[in-house]
Amino acid sequence: MNHFPKFIHSNLFRHFSSLPKLQNFTKIPSKYRPQAIKDAQQALTDYLHCTRYVPFVYAEHIAKNSLCSLSSLISDIDFSTTSFSKNILRFLRYHPINEYEFFFESIGIDYNEVSGFLPSKKFFFSEDETVLDAACALSGFGFPWNKLGKLYKEEALIFKVSSKELKARLCRIKERGFSNISVIGICLAFPCVLRGVGELDGEIAALLDDLKMAFVDFDLGSGVGANIDSCYEICRKMRLFYDLGCERGKIGELMGRNKSLFLQHPEEVLIRKIEYFCRFSVRKEDIGLLILRSPEILEFDLETPVISVMGTLKHFGLSAEKRDSIAKEYPYVLGRNKMANLPNVMRALNLNEWFFNRIKDGNHRLLANCALSDLDEDFDKDFRDSFEKIQFSRTPVHTMEKLIFLQRIGFGENSLTMKVLAHVHGTSTELQERFDSVLGLGITFSKLCKMVKTTPKVLNQSPETLALKVNFLRYEMGVSLDYLDVFPAFLCFNLEKRIKPRYRFHKWLKDNGLCTRDYSIASIVATGEKSFLARLSHIHPDAPKYWSESFSYREPDDK
Repeated sequence: MNHFPKFIHSNLFRHFSSLPKLQNFTKIPSKYRPQAIKDAQQALTDYLHCTRYVPFVYAEHIAKNSLCSLSSLISDIDFSTTSFSKNILRFLRYHPINEYEFFFESIGIDYNEVSGFLPSKKFFFSEDETVLDAACALSGFGFPWNKLGKLYKEEALIFKVSSKELKARLCRIKERGFSNISVIGICLAFPCVLRGVGELDGEIAALLDDLKMAFVDFDLGSGVGANIDSCYEICRKMRLFYDLGCERGKIGELMGRNKSLFLQHPEEVLIRKIEYFCRFSVRKEDIGLLILRSPEILEFDLETPVISVMGTLKHFGLSAEKRDSIAKEYPYVLGRNKMANLPNVMRALNLNEWFFNRIKDGNHRLLANCALSDLDEDFDKDFRDSFEKIQFSRTPVHTMEKLIFLQRIGFGENSLTMKVLAHVHGTSTELQERFDSVLGLGITFSKLCKMVKTTPKVLNQSPETLALKVNFLRYEMGVSLDYLDVFPAFLCFNLEKRIKPRYRFHKWLKDNGLCTRDYSIASIVATGEKSFLARLSHIHPDAPKYWSESFSYREPDDK
């Protein structure tokens, strides 16, 4: 231990102390564990190199980067401060290890995921040398050993070709003018470029053309020097645009001309902006092109400013006539809100595509000065009075979270929002889950917000309950979801006790010629029990009795 550098001892101990197998690590005193790992790494390196004939540098890579597997191994070995390494080697002679387990962890695959990658009935590299040979070839080219797992998880077939073929593929990419560092960053971010010989045509060739234009023609590669991590980060940012749907072969020049987008802005900032514009529910490809063509948008604060909904619509050029129409149809959206909620505000107004197109068509700078400049603009005294009462209520935090949810889906600072707030129940998370579940059933955002305004109790039910009601309406009643625009309260009635039995009984009456009048769903479902029975008596004298005996809901234990 005296020769074990203090900072290495500290870092290794910190890493080691977080390993999942630690609770079973009872045979080694805690103060000796860092040294035990160091000894174990050396012993495993010697075993893989001397016994299993793995080249020393790769045996060392495996041993140094498989701490979880290694800790699991040595937890069962008797510890001695003088002979621990020998004990490990002795153990390995009589208890051969699954070499793939150590290998997959060492190339960067999470220890908890390793079991899903282990080959069936194979334990030694000698049974299938291709995987190890491919990793050695990639490492020899300059790939960081502990990042090869990114390639394996996405394109495992890369590790099924010979090392000779893999080197040839890397050379073909490099021949386009890329440096080794650029090739590595590109392959880690886009493993598909290493798929095969003939596949450098088509989309992969188009992708490489884009990347060549950015890295070589516009010299983006010079911005990262010899730093593989930096190059890989730039390529990850580039991949975001392809994942959005930008066409390969069409955006190389845009990426090259906007080097600052990739060199100066952290990936997290880019992701946040993409997520923000995705909330407008527009074509994702258009979002990618907007950011590529207007990278200054990454500098805008799109989260904290407070905006006036009407003021923003005017700011972006919506006519006075249309604003008046909006005020009448969507009064619950008006007032103030946060810039962070702007995409959903526009979706609630059914103006999301119009608004995004205004941004995309050269008006993106208007976003930078949407914030309220007049403290009295769009101030709603009734909302503010109700807001202050919340602060002194019995559950202010819970109520505020519900209010934040309503504003997040587009409701503004107005008295209607406060009326809705009084009728929705559940946590903010539960309300969001219910809202999202109804969206997922096919109801548009704008219509759902209107339903919440007129019938807030829609959101007081579980996603499963809402799904059952919507599916019954669509598939058994054969009615379009548009009917909920007229009768949103349908979703508030009990499916088993009210909706199903009443609808099925009316259908039976019509099918048997006992009822010639078409009653609306609202009339069938919403009519009170007394009036419902009276109607049945009018249809046929025996109808109430037959309803009671054969159709009306009974509790499971009723006879």
